Amino acid sequence: MLAVALGLPGCQSAPAERPDTLVDLATVQSGPRVQADELNGALRQQPGNVALLSRRAALRLAAGQPTAALRDAATALDLGDGDNEGPLYFLQARALRMLGRLPEALAAARLAADNGFTGPELPLLVGETHLAAHDYPAALDNLDRALRLDPDQPAALFYKGLAYAASADTAQALDYLRAALAREPRQPEILHQLAFLYNAQRNPEQAVRYATRGLRLDTASGALHYDYGRQLELKGVADSAAWYYRRALVLDTTQYRADYRLALAAGALGQRPATIIPHLARALRRNPRLPEARALLAEALEAHNQLPAALAQYRLLVAENPGNAHWTFKVWKVGNRARLLLPDSLRPALLYYPGPPRARPPAVESLPPLGGLPPS
Repeated sequence: MLAVALGLPGCQSAPAERPDTLVDLATVQSGPRVQADELNGALRQQPGNVALLSRRAALRLAAGQPTAALRDAATALDLGDGDNEGPLYFLQARALRMLGRLPEALAAARLAADNGFTGPELPLLVGETHLAAHDYPAALDNLDRALRLDPDQPAALFYKGLAYAASADTAQALDYLRAALAREPRQPEILHQLAFLYNAQRNPEQAVRYATRGLRLDTASGALHYDYGRQLELKGVADSAAWYYRRALVLDTTQYRADYRLALAAGALGQRPATIIPHLARALRRNPRLPEARALLAEALEAHNQLPAALAQYRLLVAENPGNAHWTFKVWKVGNRARLLLPDSLRPALLYYPGPPRARPPAVESLPPLGGLPPS
């Protein structure tokens, strides 16, 4: 009785229960890539099965394997009898767009249309491809076609907003981005674009609304961290803005605007050139046209005594600003300083600064002789 009360095992103990085991999710195989691989055996038995090839091509594309998807689609088109080829050409267009082969993607989209593919996805893809190619009128035309087929398509509204923003029509861009957000309220990319445009308008009160909403949805977005930092900078909260810029770069090293803003802030505070140089160098690799960035980098390199690198930047400034006397003088000055760093055997002759070109005065005509006498 005591043993039973204490729960101790008696003469005939019950079988031990098997402990629960958690499944290692990393070992669970699913998703489009695995489904595509599962079709390999069936295709080995039926290599000419167009339906299986089309299915595997779609799965390869969904798995982020556009090259493999293109191979399967091309094989399916070669083996097909010419019927219902529109979806395969559309898949080809999507794969080519994913690979960045924009003219080929547009050609495949035209073939899809010629072979009877009429869904709203086609003008949406063509419009987005034209947008990527910076052909904004063509992008807007095709996105309008997509919206006529599906007026509530958030992707078409979003891309129209981007096309108007790239065309410097900010009011239209904001209208379409807000319309896209109304249909997809939990899409961080739409919130980022709205926050970015309001910051560009120097309207931090509106920008913070969208940046805050976006960060609640995606705490790992470098773009949204930049947006939040930019509205803080516009409000004059420089220290907090710098923290968000640095966080943006930790999350996404392609956020070159964060590098640029950190460099500008460091320069304004008189920080050492060594602090400024890495930010400006990274920013210029992403966008060589950032205002004043190359001039700041060249001067910081010169101040840090990195003369060959500074000379290269000054030469680029002369190429970008032909005839600019200041940058021409800097090339001469830093070039001579850089020559002094070379060994005597490699040092070229000293160059003299020619100065700005001077206009020669016109020749003075000879005066007539006095008294009308011929010159002696």
